Amino acid sequence: MTPAQLSRTVLQTVRRAVEADELRVAVVPERVKVQTPRRAGCGDYATNVALQLAGSIDGAEGGGPAAALRVAEVLRRRLVRTAGIAAVEIAGPGFLNITVEPGGHAELVRGVLERGEAYGRSDALAGTPAVRLAPGRDVRGAVVRAVVLRLVDVCGGEAEVADGGEVLGVRGVGLGAEELLSRLGSDAAHWALLRAAAHDLPDLDPGRLLAQRESNALFRVRYAHARVRGLLRNGRELGVHSDPDSAYDHPTAAALVSLLGDYPRLLESAARHRAPDRLARHLEATADAFFRFHDACPPLPRGEQKPSAAHRSRLALAEAAGTVLAGGLHLLGISAPEHL
Repeated sequence: MTPAQLSRTVLQTVRRAVEADELRVAVVPERVKVQTPRRAGCGDYATNVALQLAGSIDGAEGGGPAAALRVAEVLRRRLVRTAGIAAVEIAGPGFLNITVEPGGHAELVRGVLERGEAYGRSDALAGTPAVRLAPGRDVRGAVVRAVVLRLVDVCGGEAEVADGGEVLGVRGVGLGAEELLSRLGSDAAHWALLRAAAHDLPDLDPGRLLAQRESNALFRVRYAHARVRGLLRNGRELGVHSDPDSAYDHPTAAALVSLLGDYPRLLESAARHRAPDRLARHLEATADAFFRFHDACPPLPRGEQKPSAAHRSRLALAEAAGTVLAGGLHLLGISAPEHL
């Protein structure tokens, strides 16, 4: 079950609870947001829909902490009986932590591999007003604008550069494009300009941005992709091919699957909020999760080990991670090398 499917499932559950008079709310949201929990061990996805609904409960008890917990329990009882959902727990003031059935993880990985770099594209912004961005005067504004236009496009929206359009509130860097490229090169320059939030001053230090070590986030992201490509090459030599048929029940595997599943929602969020930095941070998190998974669950046989179904399944997850990393880097205008 993908995050988009889970979002629709939770929304349908809310509507059915309202129709059954189990919930009496003034407003039912048009969409439900699900996202990867910030802490490990809190399920595959989390949603705050119970907290949203509690604020619109009819009567004097609406909006209170107790109301949110009651709404969460109503939804929990219904969701836990839904096909594809393994468990639902209530956390904090009324968050729902949802664990999907293991088979859903394999389905998601298979979907990433089938779609390739088109994975994450959606029609989420179709039918919304066209995005018109004003021409920028600063190199950073130009780079951010180009990526925002690309993100809107892959989410099904319309976007163009137009006089009198929306002005992106991006903090300038005081350097021209030629000087920036001569210092950093295209990839590191794009990363530096896009990784920082719009209101923050980017780090333009070549010593940090060009260093091939773990402290350099761009290096980690690109190395993770290159490592995946190396695994696939070595796998072919060993006769191990990607096959996402086994359950991804190890915590590091489940965490990586969750991040891959959250990628389409992340692209939509980055497009809606004109925030390419959200995509850059997601790629960092995905690369780091990949390395943790790789170390805990080696995708290829080691020593005298024989290739097994577990290796084929792990290799498929690694390939899916590489696919998302490559797709995200290309959206940011950054290359995804086969070797690094």
